[in-house]
Amino acid sequence: MSSERSRLTALYGGLLVLAGALLTGLVYLLVQQGLYTSISTAVTTAVPRGPVPPWNTVPTVMASAVPAQRVKGAPVDTDKGLAVTQISDLAGEAALNRLLTVSVIVLTVYAVLSIALAWWMAGRVLRPVSVIAGTARRLSAANLHERIALDAPPGELKHLADTFDEMLDRIERLVGAQQRFAANAAHELRTPLAVQRAAAEIGLAGEPDPERVAKIRTKLISVADDSEHLIEGLLLLAASEQGLERREPVAVDVLAHAVADGLGEEAAARDVTVSVRADPLTVEGDGVLLDRLVHNLVANAVRYNVPGGRVDVVIGGGGGEGAGDGSLEVANTGPEVPPDTVPHLFEPFRRLQERTHARGEGAGLGLSIVAAIARAHDAEVTAEANGAGGGLTVRVRFAGRRGRGQSR
Repeated sequence: MSSERSRLTALYGGLLVLAGALLTGLVYLLVQQGLYTSISTAVTTAVPRGPVPPWNTVPTVMASAVPAQRVKGAPVDTDKGLAVTQISDLAGEAALNRLLTVSVIVLTVYAVLSIALAWWMAGRVLRPVSVIAGTARRLSAANLHERIALDAPPGELKHLADTFDEMLDRIERLVGAQQRFAANAAHELRTPLAVQRAAAEIGLAGEPDPERVAKIRTKLISVADDSEHLIEGLLLLAASEQGLERREPVAVDVLAHAVADGLGEEAAARDVTVSVRADPLTVEGDGVLLDRLVHNLVANAVRYNVPGGRVDVVIGGGGGEGAGDGSLEVANTGPEVPPDTVPHLFEPFRRLQERTHARGEGAGLGLSIVAAIARAHDAEVTAEANGAGGGLTVRVRFAGRRGRGQSR
């Protein structure tokens, strides 16, 4: 910071001193050009008509203004014009010397004051930068709540400080979300371990009969399957957050039909009807991740439903303004969803209802994985509660879609 202040001081001070030197030189030249005429006119008016008196009879004031070496011993020209010229030259030279001396003194004082003022101005200008740098050095995970909150008039530095505060807001939210994610992941991973330990210590204590051993074996396998699914979900979520390494054309409408067919048996077991209305839609992306996106949406709609319920999958471009964007919409019937809880459903491990640890129950990563995959494909995900009819409607809007057969 001191180097920046020194450079600004040199710049400001140099400009001020240069301006002062130019002004002083200009004044000196202008005075020099018009000084002879002004003095000559004044002397001509002051000298009386008639012969000019000898030099030793010149009034004391006039004689003191003329250097002795220039007057004493010099022949006195009785011509009035010559005398006026000599007196004007001598008076002008004396005035210019005096002016030059005073100008140099004033310019020196002005330069010192300019440098001091430039140093002060540079400090004032760079003070917000010092505040920002000091805040950045103090910040850590323990005090991310601190903000610069610069009290300054609107300007570039005020805008910089406000932008830095906004960045800190985003970082604080991100760090908080990561901490909650780590805590929830640890809890979710610890739960099956505790179940396995309890099943082994209690269920297999003593000399259990074969039937009991078989029951405990089934329980342990189920818990292991849940743990495997949880780990796969976490890995998929992490992979989605990393973005896409490559893109290729993926037919989303074909994926929707394949997913609906794959979940047909589960939907029938739950007495849920799945219908698909899909226009041709091809987007650039990762086929595996997009398949998981569609699968999670339809699977959630089937599992969080009611007997006799419906799941409607609609794929198309829409109409009117913005019809150039492809969209995937999954709506289902089911329990009524409070509107204020909808945004939280996209957070990891967030569920509409408390976990019961029943067989086949998800880990609460479905919609968070959908949101991560959508971000990786530059898509927007929105959701809204259906209201009195119950259930949820989730929409994924893809920008820059391509219809079947369009060139890349």
